[in-house]
Amino acid sequence: MWEMSSQLKREENAQPKIPKTNDLSPYKYPFSPQGSEGSPILRSVFASPRTLRLAAGSGRRCSKLLLPPCLDTTEVEWEDEELGAAAQPLPPIYVSGVPLSVQERVSLYCEQILRHCKAEELDEALCRFLFEKLKKKNKWIGVWKANPKFFFQNYEENAIQCVALLVEVTCKPTPNVSSYLIAKICLVEPFSSNIANIQRELIDDFLEQLGHCVPLLEIYPTEGQDDDTCEIAQALEIVRFFFDYLWRDWDEEENCESYSVLIEERINLYGEIQDGNIPCSIAQRFKRTLEKYRNKRLELIEFHSKIMDDPSVSEAVDCWSKYYEVQLLGGLLKIWENLKLRAHGPFFPRLLRQKKGPRDSGEVVTHVVAKIMTADMVKEYSPETLLQQHNNLVTALENSYCGDTVLIFPGEYKAIALAMLTDDITIKGIGKKEEIIITSHPSSDNFVVSRAENLKIINLTLRQKGTVDGIVVVESGHLILQECDLQCDGTGICVLTGAALSMKDCEISGSQGAGIELYPGSGAILEGNKIHNCNNFRCTDGLGSIQGGGIKIKVIPAPVVKLTNNHIYNNKGHGITIVQPERRLVNTLEDAGAGDKKEEDVLTAAIESLSLDVGSNKLEENSLGNVGTVLT
Repeated sequence: MWEMSSQLKREENAQPKIPKTNDLSPYKYPFSPQGSEGSPILRSVFASPRTLRLAAGSGRRCSKLLLPPCLDTTEVEWEDEELGAAAQPLPPIYVSGVPLSVQERVSLYCEQILRHCKAEELDEALCRFLFEKLKKKNKWIGVWKANPKFFFQNYEENAIQCVALLVEVTCKPTPNVSSYLIAKICLVEPFSSNIANIQRELIDDFLEQLGHCVPLLEIYPTEGQDDDTCEIAQALEIVRFFFDYLWRDWDEEENCESYSVLIEERINLYGEIQDGNIPCSIAQRFKRTLEKYRNKRLELIEFHSKIMDDPSVSEAVDCWSKYYEVQLLGGLLKIWENLKLRAHGPFFPRLLRQKKGPRDSGEVVTHVVAKIMTADMVKEYSPETLLQQHNNLVTALENSYCGDTVLIFPGEYKAIALAMLTDDITIKGIGKKEEIIITSHPSSDNFVVSRAENLKIINLTLRQKGTVDGIVVVESGHLILQECDLQCDGTGICVLTGAALSMKDCEISGSQGAGIELYPGSGAILEGNKIHNCNNFRCTDGLGSIQGGGIKIKVIPAPVVKLTNNHIYNNKGHGITIVQPERRLVNTLEDAGAGDKKEEDVLTAAIESLSLDVGSNKLEENSLGNVGTVLT
């Protein structure tokens, strides 16, 4: 980018160029009464601004709105008489409450709505679906949820999600595709809103500027109306779900014979997230990254719209910078989604981290992490031992090479560097492990990530704070954990395909998912560990949990697991959960002549397939029992 800037400066007569918005992946632009050049309105546009010129004085009235909203009029302190009476509370909106299975969603979206359409034909397919419902009734009552930035000059995004108003909706579908994606609305009596002191005059001014027309998906029918209105509400929910979970900005660039095939894959992926086959933390990470991509893309579109026909060099550079950031995020998301979230996502530092290997000199160094180093600390080492003292853990790890040892003395340390462990080193606490505390960095998504061929972590307390990824993720190679206390705040230990874990005399507790999750084709030797109070999910976005319990084992290909003298107790779910395809178990039972597939037969077959010696472990007080199976 800097080379581009220099070139533009050298070419005095050259006109700086900026990326065109149509070079980006297609985006559903918001409706604008001033004349938007975007495509028809489909998705909710809370994050998308409209350019409006409100009547004189409207800006002053906007700044008087009180936050947070107060619905009790006796508690509102009016600034002057102009504010008028408080708005009434809103009635409840209609919620279907009927969950759809993965198969039902595939049938609905792929077979009934999309059929064999292409991505560029999506608008027409969804419009046809909505038309069949909207033509049954052209007037109904709903709650319009508008972007707060239309009404507030200054507000905190977390303080208020939307400005909601009770309106009467008029929809008259016509052959024009975009016409029945826009609804004509008017306020109904009594004037009702989620903002108690919002002014009726302000809303009237705003609606007049809009021509009383708003995107249909911003309106939610209220409860207690007839069956036709309920069907309209359900249809709107179905379309909103599509854009919230299944649609991507880059879809029109995808080269596939049928768009429905791509959507079916995403529905299956959504189902795996719901069932817990994909860890909640990874699903949340993908959702956050996708939201970041969409926000950055909106920033680019808004920035581009403000640039005049003759952009300056600085404007061109800024625009290209934003453009490349959007393209990079989009590319990473597509790769990640194609992997079906089986990888832990676009971690820039780890993707670029290279293994250093041993020093060229062949020397091995012992790093001492302590505020002050004394001779007594290292008296057990020979005079020939090379020592290097560090005030913090980060510099010690940054200066470590294969074969080095990092000694950590009592204290509390941040662990941002533990997320990029690629070299074969030993990290060891000296003293009581309760006094040697390593805490995760709040700004990091992950805590300890190992990609080393042979890494040892001994006698430490790992305390997870503010991260949702596994407290320890073994991506590849072999990790040895000994005498460590792992206090989870997100998910537990994840051993990914092809990686191995040896864990002895450790304790793990408090994880949101399973305490230890073994992916297909991984390996684990667990001996003398305490695994308790795990599977404490705190997800609020519908990403539910499967019964992960203490240890969750995913089969096909089966991981290599050895369990000895472990105490697995007080977990939500089973002490040990075995996840495998139902078809595989049926084949196993048929080969054994088991006949009807009874629960105990399924469990026995699952344990035998893994050669698990459960008897040498102590399992007790797990909410769903000691050992259980989950069929997928």
